[in-house]
Amino acid sequence: MRAAGTAVAALAVLGLTGCATGPSLETRSAITASPGDSSELAIGSAGFTESELLARMYAALLDHAGYRTHVLTVGNRELYEPALEAGQIDVVPEYAATFADWLNAKNKGAEAPPVASPDLGTTMAALRRLAARRGLTVLPPGRAVDQNAFAVSAAYARKHRLKTLGDLGRAKLPVRLAAGDECVQRPFCAPGLRKTYGIDVTAIDPKGVGTTPAKQAVQNGQDQMVLTTSTDATLDQFGLVLLADDKKLQNADYVLPVVNRARAGGPRPAAALNRLNTVLTTADLAHLNEQVDSWRRLPADVARTYLMAKGLLPKS
Repeated sequence: MRAAGTAVAALAVLGLTGCATGPSLETRSAITASPGDSSELAIGSAGFTESELLARMYAALLDHAGYRTHVLTVGNRELYEPALEAGQIDVVPEYAATFADWLNAKNKGAEAPPVASPDLGTTMAALRRLAARRGLTVLPPGRAVDQNAFAVSAAYARKHRLKTLGDLGRAKLPVRLAAGDECVQRPFCAPGLRKTYGIDVTAIDPKGVGTTPAKQAVQNGQDQMVLTTSTDATLDQFGLVLLADDKKLQNADYVLPVVNRARAGGPRPAAALNRLNTVLTTADLAHLNEQVDSWRRLPADVARTYLMAKGLLPKS
């Protein structure tokens, strides 16, 4: 293992703007190149806690497998995806459904019908097809999922005997939902809750997705439900519990690595990264997020401690 070999850097904005749309698909030889196995690999992070944790775990696993790695923190997908195509970044953590629809929109325009679905197989087939056209290889997903989720207060759930969103729909209770403004129109938010579950969403309280004010509004009874994510580790602090998406309204946003085929598409990087799939769960990811966001631990330390505890790295 090379702990000192993992460094944080920020890609210069100027360096990325030149490849914001990536080279043309017709001229990029990397698309048809043999899968590569470069000895030095750049791991991309989108800069938020979960992405940073995943990037750090990827880097540690690749370090242990004999690669030299460094972590590049880039603000958003619009910057890091073209850099991934161009080989400035070699590996990034991604989310299957979100990335599939993003690549589809990049290819066909913002109004393109979505290609992702709640079915993982369907989503992965679309994602791999779209990624391959851009010289990218999508590695297998693990067990961890980070997708939209809905929470109510534990007291409210007990009172109305709620464990699933289906239970809430059958209860015919009026629900004021704390969420972002976009929830009014997003098919996986209020419209989907009404259509798929028959939930009586009476109003959207625009407090944001999983924010402290949104959770407090449900905690104090001002709202009945909050839109958050499946890896939100702070729900207990507000006395909230998730309701299971029993009819699979949400798309299959499984966590997975995406690599530049020409530089990291060979079997050795895949074998190193796939080791994480055997252990990392949604609950694990939520707990790791909590350690960084609530306990103020460094992502690199949290990532390494987790990998050692799971036997994926030797204990130091």
